[in-house]
Amino acid sequence: MEIAKLKEAKRIVIKVGTSTLTYDNFFLNLSRLETLAQVVCDLVNSGREIVLVSSGAQSAGISRLGLKARPDTREGKQAVAAVGQCELMKMYSKFFAEFGCTVAQVLLNRDVWENEVQRHNAENTFKALFKLHCVPIVNENDTVSYEGIGFGGNDILSSYVALLCDADLVINLSDINGLYTKNPREHSDAALVRFVDKIDDRIRSYAGGAGSDRGTGGMLAKLEAATITTDMGIPMVITNGKDPKVLYDIVFNAELDGTFFDAERKG
Repeated sequence: MEIAKLKEAKRIVIKVGTSTLTYDNFFLNLSRLETLAQVVCDLVNSGREIVLVSSGAQSAGISRLGLKARPDTREGKQAVAAVGQCELMKMYSKFFAEFGCTVAQVLLNRDVWENEVQRHNAENTFKALFKLHCVPIVNENDTVSYEGIGFGGNDILSSYVALLCDADLVINLSDINGLYTKNPREHSDAALVRFVDKIDDRIRSYAGGAGSDRGTGGMLAKLEAATITTDMGIPMVITNGKDPKVLYDIVFNAELDGTFFDAERKG
């Protein structure tokens, strides 16, 4: 797919990270949440089918419980995620309703893809939700799965979601503009890589470790996600999500200040 053909994408998976949705003190960034809801609803009104893969449950739980830091134990992280998922969906439901959209909560684990029955059920659920003009909001089921809490969960989960719903495009909204040749926070000469036609060792060498303290993934997880999607013929974009209206530029105008991972449909 050429970048110009981004405008042709009808079914789009948008992944939004914790650092995009929350402040440094773990509280939800309500202004950004509202803008995201407005833009997604507008994309739905334009005829697109949107799936939102949303992080932020742990941070929302931490702030809701009045904690000052992320718990150290697995069960503690799972507990705050359970609390925060309710808080997160409450705000999503409120903001999306203001703009005329109905949302649906979908909690998945990556192993759904490997189980034929579960995968078939998930595929049918997405199809039914699209017919009902709902916006599925997906998160890793952190209460029973440690994968997402451990490292990079929703970056990679968004790729499997794209496969489950046969998406045309994945857009990863991050706290960084895209893939750089070096960590731009540490190197002033880091250059943004705007187009990737093949993810090889050179491209992987550009990626650093985990991202912000509030998130679980980093560029390594995003590159793994891009590998999964592009191998299945689905292109992926990484761009900065500080202003969700950037989605208009990508979807309506095929304009991108970020990294585009090219892919060609198989078969």
